[in-house]
Amino acid sequence: MTNFARDEFDRVPEDSSRQGVHRVVSAPSRPKLWPILSVGIGALAVGLVAFLLLPQLGFQTATSPQPAAAAGTSVSTSTASASPTARPSGSAAPSATASASASASDPASPSALEPATSETIAPAAVDKSQPVAIFNGTLTSGLAGRVGATVKSDGWVLGEVANWQGAPQQQSVIFYSDAAHRANAEALSALLNIPTLVESADFPTPVAVVLGPGYE
Repeated sequence: MTNFARDEFDRVPEDSSRQGVHRVVSAPSRPKLWPILSVGIGALAVGLVAFLLLPQLGFQTATSPQPAAAAGTSVSTSTASASPTARPSGSAAPSATASASASASDPASPSALEPATSETIAPAAVDKSQPVAIFNGTLTSGLAGRVGATVKSDGWVLGEVANWQGAPQQQSVIFYSDAAHRANAEALSALLNIPTLVESADFPTPVAVVLGPGYE
């Protein structure tokens, strides 16, 4: 036994196997994370519910009138901007009428001068003073003389009257030397009932009538 008074450290059970001073080794403390995780999960759930359900509950109706008001403003603005541009159409008609009348009364316009500058070429007049030759290309004797008498009695100057010495003709033809004598050829065509006209400079007279087979 010791000479010191007993204290709390001497109160050891008699049947304990431990001797001396023993200290219990405490386990290291760990930070408790479950409160933080629970708060985060709850916040995430609230945000997800708000994102999915609030649009369906009509919380966006408060902001929808603003685009409608903006649309109404744009429509009214477009109407207001369209109406001033439509008003001057009444004054455009007098200006168009004035320009049309000015262009019509302007004597220097090309459309006004066009009828004055356009010239029509008058057909050449029939000149019966030009000699007409008559050739008989048929086997009918005296046919050229009879046709020549008809031409002379109509006022024409009669040229050579003879038998045809050229290539055999299949029909009666009136030859004229150039365009200036076409009017004479057309007049003789109507007189002698010979519709075929050919331009040729092979004859000494301006107009030559070659009587072909079948002419009477």
